[in-house]
Amino acid sequence: MGFETRLIIISFVMLSCLCSLNSSTQQQQQQLDDMFEEYALNSLPTRPQTGVLYNASLPSNFTGVQVSMVRLRWDSFWRKGANYSGFLMPPRIFAYPFFTRLDIVYSNLGNQSSFYYNVPNHTLVAPVVGFNIYASGNLTKLNLTLFGGPILVEFPVPQHEKAKCVVFYSNGTYEMSSMTTQENMCSVRDQGHFSMVVPSPKKKDRGKLWKWWVFGFAVGVLGLLLVGFIVFVLIRIFRMASIGKMEKEAEKNEVLDTTNVGQSKMPLATVVRTQPTIENDYVP
Repeated sequence: MGFETRLIIISFVMLSCLCSLNSSTQQQQQQLDDMFEEYALNSLPTRPQTGVLYNASLPSNFTGVQVSMVRLRWDSFWRKGANYSGFLMPPRIFAYPFFTRLDIVYSNLGNQSSFYYNVPNHTLVAPVVGFNIYASGNLTKLNLTLFGGPILVEFPVPQHEKAKCVVFYSNGTYEMSSMTTQENMCSVRDQGHFSMVVPSPKKKDRGKLWKWWVFGFAVGVLGLLLVGFIVFVLIRIFRMASIGKMEKEAEKNEVLDTTNVGQSKMPLATVVRTQPTIENDYVP
């Protein structure tokens, strides 16, 4: 198998993994929307009133998440639009296929927003909110066409100077746009999920940091070696000075004559301190 063939196979496998991961994310988000719609339907009273917003009861694993639903007549939605849960929908929104009544399911993912949605190199500064429109009483999702103005989304968070609107599409992609002239509001033209993001702070370059650690370590080792060398030289000088002092003291106590032996000068004792003594008087 040639190198080019193996490269093509590896590229194909990597692309398949990425597509599988993206498909899994889309499926998870779609299941989440369908689940919220089911919880909202199950939370409705026996005879729900048109135009009244009902909060859905969610299981404990959705702590911090809010889901609500409002049921409207199709013609009323077309003529008046809707203004619930921070979404201002203008009149002249055409929902199809046609059903006499429609259900609008609103969601606020709260502190679980970043678990389901994220934008590379950006940080969410507002919870992910969204809405989906279904045929009344079932999971048939309707399509929208806006013949009037855009839909405005209001976020209940402090204003950020560098914040941008982000729209998360059902196919797993996202799109960022500038905020509207009104504070903390985004302009959108379809149902889905929305939030506000700001650029993430740049992370420190670990490579540079590692180089500085190596440089500091090398400087420290060299410093220790230099200090050790200086201490060694000082000890050496001190010992040599002590030896020199001792030699001078010895020279002061006794002065010896010198004689030349070859090219060297050697000390010569002129007087023998102890005279030899013969042990007996025997002379052979």
